[in-house]
Amino acid sequence: MAFDYDLFVVGGGSGGVRAARVAAAEGGARVGLAEASRMGGTCVIRGCVPKKLMVFASAFRGAFADARAFGWQLGAAGFDWAAFRGALRAEIDRLEGVYRGILARAGVAIHDDRAMLEDAHTVRLAAGGRVTARHILLATGGRPLRPAIPGAALGLVSDDIFELPALPDSILIVGGGYIASEFACILNGLGVRVTQAYRGAQILRGFDDEARGHVAQIMQASGIELRLGTDITALEAAPGGGVRAHTTLGAAETFGAVLFATGRAPDTAGLGLEAVGILPGRRGEIPVDDWSQTAVPSIYAVGDVTGRWALTPVAIREGQAFAETVFKANPVRATQALVPTAVFTQPELGSLGLTEEAAREAGPIEVYCAAFRPMHRAFAGRPEKALMKLIVCRSTRRVLGCHIVADQAGEMIQLAAVAIGMGATKEDFDRAVAVHPTMAEELVTMRNPVRVA
Repeated sequence: MAFDYDLFVVGGGSGGVRAARVAAAEGGARVGLAEASRMGGTCVIRGCVPKKLMVFASAFRGAFADARAFGWQLGAAGFDWAAFRGALRAEIDRLEGVYRGILARAGVAIHDDRAMLEDAHTVRLAAGGRVTARHILLATGGRPLRPAIPGAALGLVSDDIFELPALPDSILIVGGGYIASEFACILNGLGVRVTQAYRGAQILRGFDDEARGHVAQIMQASGIELRLGTDITALEAAPGGGVRAHTTLGAAETFGAVLFATGRAPDTAGLGLEAVGILPGRRGEIPVDDWSQTAVPSIYAVGDVTGRWALTPVAIREGQAFAETVFKANPVRATQALVPTAVFTQPELGSLGLTEEAAREAGPIEVYCAAFRPMHRAFAGRPEKALMKLIVCRSTRRVLGCHIVADQAGEMIQLAAVAIGMGATKEDFDRAVAVHPTMAEELVTMRNPVRVA
């Protein structure tokens, strides 16, 4: 059978674009790609990139305060949301153009359209017409969730934050994950009065208990009100403006806005999975094997839509591995082990490997931990402490986990990932000469464990 394409990609996010480019430019494949929204996907358009730029913007408030302690005389500082939002939009437009240029130079045919599966080799486009392909790759990413409560439509989701016409004077953020916690810190830094409600006992579930507790403590000290063990039961429009939120505690309070950051789900609605014999998982995810192949041999899936690690670098690696395997005769499996992560709270949380809690279950361990005021914080008279933590296997001496709470923790955990991924032992860390004065030197100067389990 003659196909229109060797590969047709559904979704123009990081994973889909990488797979399409490599298959076309390096694998010699005829490639088409359909994207119903903007090229670049969640990360570029409404996720990592605009969020990190907002992190930068929000950090200046603290930097201005610190500057006075270092001798700088500053006038009154104010934040112009409209000016920032305009610059943010321009940068997103530029990056979308970069993604389109990458695909065009690789020879990928772009369809600005929604696509759905019709059979194992056919995709139907919403605007009309069908295309056939020897292989189909699904890379539609994820979408934010709204809870099924009365008045939920009155609440924002993370996609909406970047398009607000003005910042509210106050906001209730519902959720305890990294998105909720990051936006709590961002908006607090931009001058919004922030309340964060989470039904669990502590925010950032799944991260090391000591590290996430440390982050929560600093967030509260910065002015963010954390209400743990609390959930929202209903929203209603408040007289005079704003949103009135009702909680499981029986209380009701009015806020300028409410943001639901209660998780994301794979974006598979209307994709036509069942029609071709692919049964999605409980959360709508597409089940795949280690090669990103679905139950239908000609159809693959990568990125957030598979329900695995919802991280851009993982999606890119999966897209690369797919293209290497299918179009370059170089079988590659995208590793899902030892994936470093960073939560861009203020300060940041960098994490890699096992938490202390998980490591205890795996066998005897030693815990090395240091909490201290970084030099610049101490000089500025600020109380926030950094936290450096290593989890070590007592029998092999290998470092099983590394957790950092500090400014630039994301940068530090990236470099630690290289050493730990190579199987570094505690003694390897000890042999490294410290770079002084830095925060990261604590990782190589901790000599005695604080706990043994």
